[in-house]
Amino acid sequence: MQWQTPHQPEGAKPAPVVEPDLDKVETAFVEGFFAAADPTSFLRLARIPFEIAQGGSSLKLLRVEIDALTDVGSLTPHLGGGTFRYDPLPSNFTSRRRRLRFIYFDGAGLTPLSYAELREIG
Repeated sequence: MQWQTPHQPEGAKPAPVVEPDLDKVETAFVEGFFAAADPTSFLRLARIPFEIAQGGSSLKLLRVEIDALTDVGSLTPHLGGGTFRYDPLPSNFTSRRRRLRFIYFDGAGLTPLSYAELREIG
């Protein structure tokens, strides 16, 4: 058997190239941001833009959100998808992670951007 890459429809954009180790860079950012005595200067050093021109509007950075998430249960849909099975996870299957978001304001509403999205803009 041979693996083949399916042909893309005409005009389709190629899949974006994911920056290697971006997750590790983001983790280092979170750790450094927590330890920074001057968060504003840390953002400048990390080249996080305080203002972004995007789609005809100007986005202004309001806050940095870092959430701690822990998965302690799993859902498995039953055949047919109408119901599901819930199982609490044993400690060796729980997962912990942090989610980093930059909250910008465009004059009308809030726009959350991930670290990866900011890297694509800049």
